[in-house]
Amino acid sequence: MKKNYFFFLFLGLFFGFSALAQKTIVIEPENLELEVGDSLQLKAYVLENGKKTDETVRLFSRSRRSLFVDGNLMAKAYAPGTFEIIGLVTDHRQNFTFNVKYPALAEINVENIPNKIYAGTLIQLKYALIDKAGLTRENASVAFSSSDPSIAEVDDFGNVSTLATGKVDITLKAENIENKVSLNVVKNPITRVMLQVNGVTARTGDVFHFEAKAVDKNGKEIADAPITYSFSGVSDNVSQSASGMIKQDGRFVADEPGTYTVTASTGVAAASKTLQIIAREVSRKIEMVGHGSVNDKHTSDLWIWEGVDGRDYGVTGTWGADGTAYFWDVTNPANIVKIDSVQVDARTVNDVKISEDGKVCVISREGASDRKNGLVIIDVTNPRETEIIATFDDNLTGGVHNVFIYQKHVFALSAGQKYYIINIEDPTKPYIVSDFELDTPGHSIHDVWVEDGIAYSSNWADGIQMVDVGNGIAGGSLKNPVQFASYAYPNKANHATFPFRSPSTGKFYVIGGDEIFPYGLNTGKDGVNMAGGYLHVVDFTDLDNPEEIARFEVPYAGSHNYWIEDEILYVAYYNGGVRVVDLSGELMGDLRKQGREMAWIIPNDPNGFVPNAPFTWGAQLHKGHIFYSDWNSGLWSAKMEPEKPKETQINAK
Repeated sequence: MKKNYFFFLFLGLFFGFSALAQKTIVIEPENLELEVGDSLQLKAYVLENGKKTDETVRLFSRSRRSLFVDGNLMAKAYAPGTFEIIGLVTDHRQNFTFNVKYPALAEINVENIPNKIYAGTLIQLKYALIDKAGLTRENASVAFSSSDPSIAEVDDFGNVSTLATGKVDITLKAENIENKVSLNVVKNPITRVMLQVNGVTARTGDVFHFEAKAVDKNGKEIADAPITYSFSGVSDNVSQSASGMIKQDGRFVADEPGTYTVTASTGVAAASKTLQIIAREVSRKIEMVGHGSVNDKHTSDLWIWEGVDGRDYGVTGTWGADGTAYFWDVTNPANIVKIDSVQVDARTVNDVKISEDGKVCVISREGASDRKNGLVIIDVTNPRETEIIATFDDNLTGGVHNVFIYQKHVFALSAGQKYYIINIEDPTKPYIVSDFELDTPGHSIHDVWVEDGIAYSSNWADGIQMVDVGNGIAGGSLKNPVQFASYAYPNKANHATFPFRSPSTGKFYVIGGDEIFPYGLNTGKDGVNMAGGYLHVVDFTDLDNPEEIARFEVPYAGSHNYWIEDEILYVAYYNGGVRVVDLSGELMGDLRKQGREMAWIIPNDPNGFVPNAPFTWGAQLHKGHIFYSDWNSGLWSAKMEPEKPKETQINAK
């Protein structure tokens, strides 16, 4: 599967180490402790039966962005915490604990305190704890107190309830640092709240936009009144809660059919609207159509295309095996036929891509015997007689995990840290024109996708990166890539990225997918696996203020590669098979709970490399059929029934 390069390196090189090896790795100094920002030169050696050997020890950090150890065994701390370092020699590995001290707190910042607060209303203090290294501390507790509880009370979470007019101080204290903020509580002129919404009936998953304003006794709006939105509901299913999501700008979405009441309040003044929510009803039947079996090795990614002869073809890679890529005729999706193969010096052909004109295939290489893990360029003008026309290894010897072809240029990952842009206008003579790499500590990259002159890369902890490579939005080009937007989500597992410009709303979303193996990964012939992670929907309509607004998650399964076309998402969910998801309209909240999942199919194969162990890798829509590759069973095709006509379709606005 597409994975962080360094994890893959560990897995490939050190799988099968003997736990009984009579060796001990020693690291000096013994006290592995640092301050944030400091460096420490480490020494490491092996004792075997009590005697020092001359074996070279390599050290790797599992949290490279927080604690980085370079090839010279120099450790540098970027963030506080307790981290694991792995010591490696040829037939032995050993774990060590490294402590990076939390710097002392320097200040408590409190932001956006209003000049006046209306008596009887509530505000929440927004604060940040900053340590002496300039980092935001997340683990320190804060104590709050009020100088006059008769004017204002404050709870343990920084919520201030104002009770009477007057001046009052709220003190925030953490460790030996405190900050005192003064509040001015004034007479409350608000007499009522007015609440509006366009429509009161919609489907699950449709987004309402509420507008509330507070007014005084003369009907004049109090523009600075703090308004809080909340909701309650009763599900049509008596055993299910009426869940949903509400934002404090008035956006609301319901998960379950039922009756919901949205309330806007400020102090004792409030207004409510009741909504009737019906089921989304987008489910369709799906059926397996065809199967191209690969049962002697793991299958990796796929690409389906129309050849220059008008027929339809597919290419699939293989994983942890003998460097084979297979070519298929899929013109009849019910009769997928293997027509050719190419074998290269590699253990894994992880990624496969076809040029826009259908003439050139590029495959990636990892685990080559000579460590030349670059690209292989193949002429597929006739997919039945494919021919390798070039290899390209410059600066790519660390392994190419993923590639993308755009306007006769290949975007190729290098050693899991950066991507090179390689000109293949003459595919027999490729050459590098530029590269892109982050400058953050311990950065890494997993994937890149290019569309409309923008490269979307997946950079694990650094998240989604958007780079102008010819769009013009930031003055970039293929020869001069320019980064212009990004978003990193908290779990630091950004593995895949796909852009989606919603034709029904005009919004610009980017969907980032996780790759997580909470139970480990079994790579053998008896390997039955379960993955974790989900898809994060990020609204990039305002490029300077991206907002993670929705998710698609399948219980006890994990996301991998995916495809979006005509407001429908086709996502491979490893042991959860292929899931098809409705992306129409504005997106917000939990898409699966809302009934947006249209169909799903799981490829069970009793004759697979691992029998009856679905582990779906990627999905692609091509001419009405869903093609998908499975790690344990090869290439499949499926067909979803056409959309059923609807008598009435009501959308919230």
